[in-house]
Amino acid sequence: METPNLPAIRALRPAWNKGRIVGQKRPLKPKHVWAIRVRLELAENHRDLALFNLAIDSKLAIDSKLRGCDLVKMKVIDVMASGQFKERASVLQSKTQKPVRFEISEGTRASLARWMREPLMVGSEYLWPGRFHERLHI
Repeated sequence: METPNLPAIRALRPAWNKGRIVGQKRPLKPKHVWAIRVRLELAENHRDLALFNLAIDSKLAIDSKLRGCDLVKMKVIDVMASGQFKERASVLQSKTQKPVRFEISEGTRASLARWMREPLMVGSEYLWPGRFHERLHI
């Protein structure tokens, strides 16, 4: 019994990455970082501004390999001690279980202080509490 040659099955839509540059992207330039900061300040988006500033500070540190998953799991205790913000933070990496130390700049401490005054932060253990389905963190 012969089997007829069936036409090749083709996707109805093109691949998601066709024509796009995939892989590692270029780092942000300082002018782009400041543009993002200004837009977040003008929009009064205190949470995203504090998160962005802390991410930038952790990446600027020498030999800092803080991943995004470690950043969103940060607790208030990691950046605050006795009601004041620390100048240096230490976070344990989830992948390697090694501590990562980085300096928290003055602007980041100011944006964190603004974020901590938000009603969503009252009584929160995590620095970035989840907004949906009562998740502990984002």
